[in-house]
Amino acid sequence: MTGYNVRDFGAKGDGKTDDTAAIQRAIDQAAQAQGTVYVPEGVFLSSTLALRPNTGLLGNPTWEFRNFGGSIIRLNDEEADCLIDITGAYGCTIQGMCLDGGKLGHDTHGVLLKKDEQGKREDTPLIDGCRIGRFTGSGIHFVKAWCFSLRHNMICHNGGDGLYLGGWDGFILDNWFSGNGKAGIGAYQANASITMTGNRIEWNRRCGIVVYGGNHYTICGNYVDRSGGPAIALLHGDPHPCLVFSITGNILYRSGKAEWPRDEPFESTHIQFERAQGVVFSGNTLCVGRDDGAGGEWSPDHAMVFGSLDGCMITNNVMHNGARKELIVDRGNNTNTVVKDNVGSIGTLPW
Repeated sequence: MTGYNVRDFGAKGDGKTDDTAAIQRAIDQAAQAQGTVYVPEGVFLSSTLALRPNTGLLGNPTWEFRNFGGSIIRLNDEEADCLIDITGAYGCTIQGMCLDGGKLGHDTHGVLLKKDEQGKREDTPLIDGCRIGRFTGSGIHFVKAWCFSLRHNMICHNGGDGLYLGGWDGFILDNWFSGNGKAGIGAYQANASITMTGNRIEWNRRCGIVVYGGNHYTICGNYVDRSGGPAIALLHGDPHPCLVFSITGNILYRSGKAEWPRDEPFESTHIQFERAQGVVFSGNTLCVGRDDGAGGEWSPDHAMVFGSLDGCMITNNVMHNGARKELIVDRGNNTNTVVKDNVGSIGTLPW
């Protein structure tokens, strides 16, 4: 891949030179042919880059768990709203890139898609095999995103959420969401029709997954570890409750880390469901724990906290050493809801 190599457009990648203009020239040229820009190994300093419709950004994904590596674009503008703006870049792809926020600015995002209305055209971005970290805002920030795929990424150590989600028709598959300042995945604006499978969501200060007023989700086969609050929270949005969720086969481990502040005591729990409707929570495993190396306090205090549910089933879950104080906290006002065959015990583990 040499046709739209950013070095051919003047980018240095030496970690000293501002390469914004050179990379943007490469993107704009590639967009004329619906092509892909190649970013080779190096550290390319940049302000905000605008990706174009049907255009790709491709790097070498030789990053590791703790460090960036390979093709790195590093923010060098404290006034920037984001590093990569994909608003209006229908059908774009970001693949194999390291996006480094450098902890610059205030509420600055890694990848931003922000619209006033859904519109009549699907956005369809694909973000695959990237490491997106150290942004003061969210790693990925979507507002009214329509049709998207996030696969095989590590979204880590951002000041906000790993993924701030407002949007519809999305696939969130096989990613790491690690060490973010708020939620690993936080859906706060209108959100629906999301498939969330095979992710590792760990050490996020607020919670693992939080959804306000979303509907039609599959949350299956994820590992949610050491959240500051609930591993999974379904909360009433404005004006809608959470509707129609299938939550199965997840491991929820050592949620509600005691050393991180919470809004209320009942957030020391693996799950928190409030005013939700049509939720199936079945076949999940919930377990207490503490920090690595036998440090920190055991948590959470509760395994399940829920109330004001309608048409829900919370059945056949395992809570072996599931909580420190109470396994099930039913806050009442439930209708047409079944809670049964959830086995477990109070306690801590020997390690």
